[in-house]
Formats: sequence, structure tokens, C-alpha cells
Amino acid sequence: MPRLILMISVLVPLTLIGCGRMAEVGRRPDFQPTTDGNQYYAMSTEPLPAMLEEAGPVRGASLWSGGRQSLLGDRRAGQRGDILTVVIEIDESAEISNATNRSRSGSEQMGVPQLFGIPQRIDGDLPDGASMANAVELSSGGQSAGQGSVRRNEALALRIAATVVEVLPNGVLRIEGAQEVRVNFELRELLVTGYVRPADISRQNEITYDRIANARISYGGRGQITDVQQPRYGQQIADIVLPF
Repeated sequence: MPRLILMISVLVPLTLIGCGRMAEVGRRPDFQPTTDGNQYYAMSTEPLPAMLEEAGPVRGASLWSGGRQSLLGDRRAGQRGDILTVVIEIDESAEISNATNRSRSGSEQMGVPQLFGIPQRIDGDLPDGASMANAVELSSGGQSAGQGSVRRNEALALRIAATVVEVLPNGVLRIEGAQEVRVNFELRELLVTGYVRPADISRQNEITYDRIANARISYGGRGQITDVQQPRYGQQIADIVLPF
């Protein structure tokens, strides 16, 4: 009876998890809502007055305005709610190889051929072939060898629009960006977050990923193909629990 209760307590949660996935059968993966999160909040609220750019003095006869929307104005992202382009071009490779080899050997011998005739007297009581001439002999040896290698090759070229969600007291901008593309029943997701300096933003309102501090870049997907590639829950649990 206790064994039956244990099996039920294990199978019921697994069954409920499987039933939750049954609702996705035959359906395309849904997009995440665009009206939730920090990006929508930053673009839908007014910036703080201290962060507004003050336009310079404009003469009455001038054809140009002094604001950001003028022909020669600086349209780079600089306040909450602004949008900039993040350029991700990763083409990196790393190869590390290590090898170690260590050996040790030792030998010790001790004999008592003459000690006031005592060894000769003891030899008479010892079994045939035994002698105190070589009383103790020790030898040891050890050898250790190891080899390891790491090889990685990554290539990624993407562009994504990110939103300034916060301006820190020191002027650094916190950005967040999300992009979703659905093809048939597979959804591709691209996420990027981090901190950038306004001075690192180019005149084209772009910034490369290597100038983003504390960058977090995620490229993945969800859908039928991704679901097939993932091991089943039972297999994942077995890989964790089984000690073999």
C-alpha cells in the first residue's frame, strides 16, 4: 500500500504537466503581449522634467529650430522611451589544449649483515631462504597523465531595436529589446538587455554589442520543432536522479 501511494504521488504531477502541454497540440505558439513590460511603460509615460533637452535660443529670423526634431538635431537615443538599434555580430572561436605528465619512483633497502653476531643467531631460527642480511626492502612508484581540450566556434549576426527603459543618475542608459518572428508553428525569440553610454551610440543611432555593459543576449525559440528536440520530463528527471 505505501508503495502504491508513492507511485500515485509521482505519476499524478507528471500527468498534470503533460495535460498542460496538450493544450498546445495543433496550435501555433502565441506571441508575448507587447503592452507588458518595461519597454511599453518607458514609451507610454512622460520623461522626467530634468531629463528633457532644453532647446537653445533661436533667433526670430532663423529658419532652423533648436530641438531634436530639427534637420541637424541629434536624434540619438538619450532619454527614457527612445529607441536605438543594437548590432550583434559575434564571430568568435576559442581553442585551449592542456597536457600534463608526471612520474615518480623510489627505492629503499636496509640490511643488518653484522651486529655482534645477532643476525647470524637469528638466521638459524628463520625459515629456509630467510636472512637478516636484507632485513627491509621498500619500493614505490607512481605515474599520472592528463589531457584536456576545449574548442568553441560561435557566429551570430543580428540587428534588433531596443528601448531605453531607464536613465541612471550617472547618465548611463538601461536598454531592453525583444523580437519575435513566427514561421509556421515555430517562434524565434531574440532578447537583449544591458547598459550603454550615450557617447557610444553612433550618429546612425546604433550601438554594437561589445559596447553594452552587463549584456544579456538570448537567441532561441519555441514551438513544435523545439519541443521535439527537448527530452521528455521523465527522461530529464531520470538523468538527474539516477546515479549511473
